[in-house]
Amino acid sequence: MDHRHVLRACPGPFGGGAAYQYGAAIDEPFVINLADAPAIGAPRGATFIKLEPDGVTWPDTGVNVQVMQPGEPAGRYHSEPVQEDFLVLYGECVAIVEDEERSLRQWDFLHCPAGAAHAFVGAGDGPCAVLMIGSRREDALHYPVNDTAARYGASVSRTTDDPMEAYADWRAEGPDVPVPNPLSRAPRTGR
Repeated sequence: MDHRHVLRACPGPFGGGAAYQYGAAIDEPFVINLADAPAIGAPRGATFIKLEPDGVTWPDTGVNVQVMQPGEPAGRYHSEPVQEDFLVLYGECVAIVEDEERSLRQWDFLHCPAGAAHAFVGAGDGPCAVLMIGSRREDALHYPVNDTAARYGASVSRTTDDPMEAYADWRAEGPDVPVPNPLSRAPRTGR
């Protein structure tokens, strides 16, 4: 799919009106509609709405949207040494935070300070989309074994700090591949 049409440069002093190609390194302001962004899926785990262009990792802040079906974990129960914040855009999910289950619904905001272990699992009777924002000041993860997360298929079987090890069984089920963006089917208003 050609995504060049979905990015719009921000006018004015920051973007200067230059045209951007999705997939090129972008370190300038741009706009992309979430429904037009590329999506990545795998046999297990949420659909990942990709906001960073191919080959680019924003140095300061990670931002993505993950769409989970009921019972589907977004990822493994983990903690990071940096703050993360989450906003439920639609639907319902269960957030497992520090071994406690919390039911979240549209417009609920969850703040996880540095070190707070957490995972998300879709709930309710339809998909759930969560905006996920995290600092990239320090790239370190810890995946502890957790009985609450295990009930949802979101715990590792052995504590690790290695993401490749944490997700080895998920990757064995199949690779991440481009998939249709589930947000492109959501009703749009405005513009």
